[in-house]
Amino acid sequence: MEIDQEPQPQSSDNTNTNMIQQPQDPRLKDYGWWFRVILYIIFLLAGQSFSLLLERLYYDKGGNSKWMVSFVQSCGFPLLLPLICYFKSKENFKNIFNINDNNSSIIKPRNFSIYLGFGILLEGVFLMYSYGLQYLPLSTFSLICSTELGFNALFSFFLNSQKFTALIFNSVFLLTISTSLLAVDSISEDSMDIHRENYILGFIFTLCACATFSLYLALVQFSFEKVIKRETFDAILDMQFYPSFIATCACVVGLFVSGEWKNLDKEMKEFANGKMSYIVTLVCCAVTWQICYIGMLGLVFEVSSLFANIIGSLVLPLVSTLAVLFFHDKIDGVKSMALILAIWGFLSYIYQNYLDDKKAKEVKRLCLGVSKGEVEISFELS
Repeated sequence: MEIDQEPQPQSSDNTNTNMIQQPQDPRLKDYGWWFRVILYIIFLLAGQSFSLLLERLYYDKGGNSKWMVSFVQSCGFPLLLPLICYFKSKENFKNIFNINDNNSSIIKPRNFSIYLGFGILLEGVFLMYSYGLQYLPLSTFSLICSTELGFNALFSFFLNSQKFTALIFNSVFLLTISTSLLAVDSISEDSMDIHRENYILGFIFTLCACATFSLYLALVQFSFEKVIKRETFDAILDMQFYPSFIATCACVVGLFVSGEWKNLDKEMKEFANGKMSYIVTLVCCAVTWQICYIGMLGLVFEVSSLFANIIGSLVLPLVSTLAVLFFHDKIDGVKSMALILAIWGFLSYIYQNYLDDKKAKEVKRLCLGVSKGEVEISFELS
């Protein structure tokens, strides 16, 4: 009667075979994951750098509409329509991105309320950034934006269960000191041609925009993980398309309510490089912002909001350097010290990320060792 138990080893062999084949799938998945992450990093770095430079060019050449700058940050969303149609109608994109579609991509009422809230929140962020960019030198604006990393660390800790280690705390502290130095430096030569009130106002608006945008990124990660739960590229496109549509509508309303639309024709004619240059500058800015946000949302989706902010921090030294070269921004001793502290804070978090990755690999190696040991034991028993 005990002979009836003989089929059990066959089941064990099948299990063992599956266990032996499992390590191959994660490797293939890792290659696809790294490809996507690197692509999103390139999008974010290139898009944000060129967007900030183009917006500064707009102001330097005679542009003065804060609502228009806010408008170009979101109005490029129709450019995503071909991608949305393609990725939602073609099945082969699953093989390219190596992801699974476990949920319907139809917009649910709960998702729509999320997109609506994010759209309004983004418009507020865009407007505050516009004030900051108009009233501050680009190098100062970029350095203040380094506080996004510290703000996002706090929001990620509460909303995304992000670990708050000593190194991350050190990063937040250094970035806060860096920003404080810029506030003290408000009467430096770099701002002699800017009214003190405008400088302080730009400082406050930029700092508030950084905090709000960091909250937005943490909420986006929370929505991806807890609400949307779709492991597809079109989830990223939806998160960019619908909030941008809402933000654009809000911006159009603001443009007309504020009366700035009356001055757009005059602004276009008086633009230093001509009417065509005015249009090209704004169109290119709209395109580069869409590229930037696709990269940022992609990193939030694939890794975390904190990692997306870290990559965004890499733009700051680059933009500050380009601002000195192209817009003749000046860097004095105080601003140099602020830049050094900002880089130090950034490297502090990078080292923490390295430690976390190293620990994760060790845990994975131990798990694989335990699995192989179980396979060997089961083979001996069979």
